[in-house]
Amino acid sequence: MDAIEYDLDDNEIDNDLAGMPDDGRELFEHYRIVADKGQELLRIDKFLVAHLPNVSRNRIQQAAEASCILVNGKAVKSNYRVKPGDCVSVVMDRPRYENEVVAEDIPLDIVYEDDTLLVVNKPAGLVVHPGHGNYNGTLVNALAWHMKDNPDYDVSDPRMGLVHRIDKDTSGLLVVAKTPEAKTHLGKQFFNKTTKREYVAVVWGIPEPRAGRIEGNIGRSIKDRLQMAVFPDGDQGKHAVTHYEVIEQLRYVSIVKCVLETGRTHQIRVHMKHIGHPLFNDARYGGDQILRGTTSAHYRQFVNNCFQICSRQALHARTLGFVHPATGEEMFFSCPVPPDMTAMIERWRVLNG
Repeated sequence: MDAIEYDLDDNEIDNDLAGMPDDGRELFEHYRIVADKGQELLRIDKFLVAHLPNVSRNRIQQAAEASCILVNGKAVKSNYRVKPGDCVSVVMDRPRYENEVVAEDIPLDIVYEDDTLLVVNKPAGLVVHPGHGNYNGTLVNALAWHMKDNPDYDVSDPRMGLVHRIDKDTSGLLVVAKTPEAKTHLGKQFFNKTTKREYVAVVWGIPEPRAGRIEGNIGRSIKDRLQMAVFPDGDQGKHAVTHYEVIEQLRYVSIVKCVLETGRTHQIRVHMKHIGHPLFNDARYGGDQILRGTTSAHYRQFVNNCFQICSRQALHARTLGFVHPATGEEMFFSCPVPPDMTAMIERWRVLNG
């Protein structure tokens, strides 16, 4: 009996595949093994050592403690006894790397760094994790180069590295853990919603009310698997909450501040579309169409010029706050809205008069 391995098929590395423990984290399934009908009762750590290549029992026990070993979709501890027909999954908080991660000298905008962690300002267009269609040129490849002289950092070890993700075409702040202890500590802060994350977005139209709370389960769209969608509570998807506030109205678009209470795939993009205000130039969610304004040729040309200036969804992770896992100090970081978004915003300000 062989383990079934899964590839990712989304260029943006933002799938949240099946196999999710009850703590709500977005995880990726790396292996799935279905126990034979004749399977004798056996501790799951021994079972996985026998079926996974080059994995130690200690490593599997650590994965179980981190709720990364699932049986029939539920997290189990390492003393669980596998029985006939059990579906055993190994999940992690990053995609499965099909090839060895190659260190690449890709410039990084490092906002802060010490022996425990670093905070990086990711540019739009940079994929976070290697995966199908993006085996190099990613943020992880850049981190491998940056950490190449650190003997304690293993870029392929899921117990360290990126603590959270943002989409390929979203810019802004990410925190990277250099040690397993730091990643565990930071991961708990994200799960417990004690981190501070603020985004700046440009959306079509003027949301009413001007400030509010969007709550709605987010899950994979039934109609288009490359999209996420909002589902009624208790139906499908996972609980998601976004707080928004209009900070500037610009004729037919608005600059909006969004604060995440949860961290689901495409959360801001999906929630803003759900209330009728897709992000400007968000091709996946319809924001690359002229959704507000006049029908004049002059206005169409103006909007198309804005699309060219900011050729991606207008979303930037501007601030990030957390408690330092080693010192206990409250850390808070901010980075300016990037030039493509600011140039596009200035065009709308001129139109607004």
